[in-house]
Amino acid sequence: MNILKKIRSNIPNAITCLNVLCGTIAILIAAHPQLSYMGLQAWQWASLFIVFAAVADFFDGFAARMLHECHPIGADLDSLSDQVSFGVAPAALLASSLWGNVPIWLAFMPAIIPVATAVRLAKFNVDTRQTTGFLGMPVPANAVFWIGYVASIKYGAFWLESPWALIPALLLLSWLMVSEVPMLSLKFKTWGFKDNLARYLLIIGSAVLLICFQLPGMLWIIVFYAVMSLLFGRQSSSTH
Repeated sequence: MNILKKIRSNIPNAITCLNVLCGTIAILIAAHPQLSYMGLQAWQWASLFIVFAAVADFFDGFAARMLHECHPIGADLDSLSDQVSFGVAPAALLASSLWGNVPIWLAFMPAIIPVATAVRLAKFNVDTRQTTGFLGMPVPANAVFWIGYVASIKYGAFWLESPWALIPALLLLSWLMVSEVPMLSLKFKTWGFKDNLARYLLIIGSAVLLICFQLPGMLWIIVFYAVMSLLFGRQSSSTH
């Protein structure tokens, strides 16, 4: 029984390890932008593995709540994994797509992303207010934005490589992560439509954007998420 209990208690941590594994693979792939496999280019594979990491990040918390397990290292392991998958990995993805197309100084600007991510995660770990909502943009949402940003560049929106677009985007997303702007959470306490109107609208709207715009739509999903949070985020925040 002790062995089974130990296995059970480590299931959420095992899922978290899948998070950091996927994030690390994304970084390694982004370092080889000429790679192509099974009809997908390196940036597409790196984006896919960041998405896999986000799925694992969702399910580790879900598993912990379902199993009623709270491992001593769980929170720290989760933050370290998120820093890799949603801080370093999107920075590597963005830098890889910029390299050779922009001045060197601009290609290094994505290094801001993991710095802001680290500050965001450190603040989150000591903040007891963020139970039903977020204060500041969660780091997986930041990573999704940059997947959409890179995809938009690859699909022809080359103006996004301009410093006049890239620098404001980097500064704004970094500020949103470390800010105390109330943001929506997809944590459901009940499944009722009335109590979760904003969450259901966000899910439906995101699906429509993804279907209509494919990978570039991930950028617009986060824009939509930010707008919905401005409208409804204050209502879901546990600070109010």
